[in-house]
Amino acid sequence: MSKDELELNVGNLLRDESSSNYRRRDNYDDDAVLRRLGKRPVLTRSFGFMSILGFSCSALCSWESILLTSVPGLIIGGPSGLVWGLVVNWIGVISLYATLAELASTAPTAGGQYHWVSMLGPKSCSTFLSYMTAWLTTLAWQAISVMCSYLLATLLQGIIVLAHPTYVPLAWHTVLMIWAFALITTLINSTTSRILAKLEAFILILHLTGFFGVLVPMVYFAPHNEPSFVFTTFLNNGNWPTQTMAFFVGFPTLATAIVGADCAVHMSEEIQSAPLVVPRALMYTVLINGALALGMAIAMIFCITDLDAAMAAVETMFYPFLQIADAAVKSTTGACLMAGVIFALTVAGSIGIYASTARMLWSFSRDKGLPFSNQLVKLSKNTLPTNAIFTTFVITVLLSLIAFGSAVALQALCSLSVAALFASYMIPCGLLLWRRTTGRMLPYVGETDDPDPEVTWGPWRIPEPLGTINNIFAIIYNVVTLFWSFWPQTNYPTAETTNWSVLPFCVVIIFSIVWYPLRAKKHYKGPIREV
Repeated sequence: MSKDELELNVGNLLRDESSSNYRRRDNYDDDAVLRRLGKRPVLTRSFGFMSILGFSCSALCSWESILLTSVPGLIIGGPSGLVWGLVVNWIGVISLYATLAELASTAPTAGGQYHWVSMLGPKSCSTFLSYMTAWLTTLAWQAISVMCSYLLATLLQGIIVLAHPTYVPLAWHTVLMIWAFALITTLINSTTSRILAKLEAFILILHLTGFFGVLVPMVYFAPHNEPSFVFTTFLNNGNWPTQTMAFFVGFPTLATAIVGADCAVHMSEEIQSAPLVVPRALMYTVLINGALALGMAIAMIFCITDLDAAMAAVETMFYPFLQIADAAVKSTTGACLMAGVIFALTVAGSIGIYASTARMLWSFSRDKGLPFSNQLVKLSKNTLPTNAIFTTFVITVLLSLIAFGSAVALQALCSLSVAALFASYMIPCGLLLWRRTTGRMLPYVGETDDPDPEVTWGPWRIPEPLGTINNIFAIIYNVVTLFWSFWPQTNYPTAETTNWSVLPFCVVIIFSIVWYPLRAKKHYKGPIREV
């Protein structure tokens, strides 16, 4: 095999050699690819590989998130449950996003999952499946946007409590902070995409250097636990019948730190050489962020001096990491500075999250799948979907009002993002497996403006039989994570400890099933061919 037949990517995955028309290229006629998919090129392609890598890495906030969202996994399964749960999730997410990377190379559009489902599905049900997938994806990203602002608000309150223990966080404080952070990210996203692209490349540097800025002082100053405490100490604080069950109950929450790399997919129409750059960005993002998250999780557990005190910090400072950092460096000021680094990087990550959320909303509106689609699809003079961006802000503001009634309900809505995202992944992954095992995917034939009734591979794919094996594993991981994401954190839960995310998830599914034949079928015909 010659060197020209290899496509180097971070996973050392090889391209399929079955296509005699395959040509290795670093530049693609993105407009031709988009027209073949039936879409008019209307957005400015300001993102290259490094800028979109920075975009997706910062939006993922892996090592930052593991310090903030690992609480349930640590409480339910203990230190080892957290570490090994993260390892298994990382392996599963690599497999999952390798499959999504193949799809992103085949059809790099802002619609992502629902566009792929429309292409891959049988004609008898592809439109309905696409409609339901679009709603799940839209719901997932709107929930992620709310969750991001909620994390920022509670993290800031936790830092204030750490610095001034007399401060008592109130619900209206949280809501106002959510609004403030949502407004900041909305205004930044309303600038030109070129500014956003340059900003994301800089944020990537901060994301990597900030990791060491937090990890080094924590590891250097804190006394260290024995390796057995980190790698073999399992707990069952949820009182589940078996330790294995406790492990799986805490399993999905760890996925929140390393899923969401498909934010790059929803920016596809603003990326140069998207058929190749988007898959590469997905794989690099998952590998880099998974390694950072695992490294930070292990370091944090090695540095826990008082596990009970760390767990008790949830009631006062929201996040155990604040107590762990304070005990490690033995300086409140130092702990606040470390938390400040995480806070600043999470603010930066929220910029990318809001951008992806708005693009998904805009894309679904372009295909007339949402109310007021004619307004949401409009672009500004800078070719930005400003109406979709500000609509995302309004949705965040409205959903944040739930915190006045119940913080638990708002947290349940935020946790919905995992279930909705994995559900939106499962349908296209399943259809791709059906296509590849029945020979319904044609070899890559290069760029053309002509619409192709048959689905062809993109320039980035996994060779067979490895591609099929990986596809199957990705589906199994997806199903397992989706199933356990609806379980409560404790056995025999009360109204406050029940996982309410299943309620809005089922509402969306039922709404799609009922509303589609009644009314949506008249307007939504799948991704519209504009050219």
